[in-house]
Amino acid sequence: MQGSSRQPVVRALLGLTGLVALTTGANVGFGGIATLGLEGPRDFVQITDPASFAVHDSHVRYLGGLWFAIGLLFIASTAWLDRLRQAVLAALAFMVIGGLSRLSAPDLSVLADPLVGMPFAAEMILIPFLFWRVRASMARASEDRL
Repeated sequence: MQGSSRQPVVRALLGLTGLVALTTGANVGFGGIATLGLEGPRDFVQITDPASFAVHDSHVRYLGGLWFAIGLLFIASTAWLDRLRQAVLAALAFMVIGGLSRLSAPDLSVLADPLVGMPFAAEMILIPFLFWRVRASMARASEDRL
């Protein structure tokens, strides 16, 4: 009986994805553009317009907070996937759209950098796999209820 309440691989992948999102979301959400330094050096930004920087920094912190919240959702889904399935599917779809938006960068050679290429590969391969598995579990859950 492989009901919807049992999916150790999917739950583990969601949990790991959630931990990554929590870490990177906290890094940007609480550190802004300059970050907290959890992913490397913080000295890559030079502020030339403090007022404009403050506005953009606020937006980046907001986006980091959203990413942090998605991490919380994925962590919670390891225990309550049945209840959170629709929200998880939506968040996974958003992640694929976010990954695709990387293709709008003027210099796509950055995708060859492992610090960008590996997350991009996860967004294009792992996340659709998780979407497919979580969605497939919905059908099994319906069958189990019959």
